[in-house]
Amino acid sequence: MADSIKTALITGGSKGIGYGIAVALIQQGIKVAITSRSEESARSAADSLNQLKPGSAIGIAADVRDLASQKKAVAAVLENWNQLDYVIANAGVGHFAPIQDLTPEQWQETIDINLTGVFYTAKATIDALKNTEGYFITISSLAGTNFFEKGAAYNASKFGLVGFSQAIMLDLRSEGIKVTTIMPGSVATYFDNHQPDEKDAWKIQPEDIGQLVVDLIRMPARTLPSKIEVRPSRPGGK
Repeated sequence: MADSIKTALITGGSKGIGYGIAVALIQQGIKVAITSRSEESARSAADSLNQLKPGSAIGIAADVRDLASQKKAVAAVLENWNQLDYVIANAGVGHFAPIQDLTPEQWQETIDINLTGVFYTAKATIDALKNTEGYFITISSLAGTNFFEKGAAYNASKFGLVGFSQAIMLDLRSEGIKVTTIMPGSVATYFDNHQPDEKDAWKIQPEDIGQLVVDLIRMPARTLPSKIEVRPSRPGGK
């Protein structure tokens, strides 16, 4: 039987949306493991999170493109806290170019991280989530239903992620596991080498997505919002 402590694993949790979700969960008393391809980034972010509540976070070097790496991350969570309740598949990348200029390497990296990486995250965590009747949340994008110029790779990955998330939602309900995909619009993050500043005040903030995740896990057990679109309340800050 699961202990009273609740735990979460967040891929790509060292900054941006993933970090915002980590802060929100820690504020709810949930232990959080964040992953990053960079061990230094993972540990630095975990140190910052532990300043909020000591002993609440660990940082793990892991690559979502590698199933074995994802399994090791899950093993680290279980070694530290004995259970896994929530998984937020957040790691993502964006390459934006017209098809004429989009390279095979950019295409492959986008699909490998944004889509196959979520598949590997699911495969690595399902058994642990069965034990807690936990929650698997994917961070997709409005780009998963709205295509745009120079978005061939990103659109393909996010359209695929929405379909994948909704399909596994049906697969895993019988196991007692909830699955939701969150589809944000413009978020003030470091994505695509952007540096957030005061001009981004009109955008969704990472902590807003964190609050949304908290709201989801607080929903009655009988209720499953399987797909959530979220936009800035005003376009372009106007």
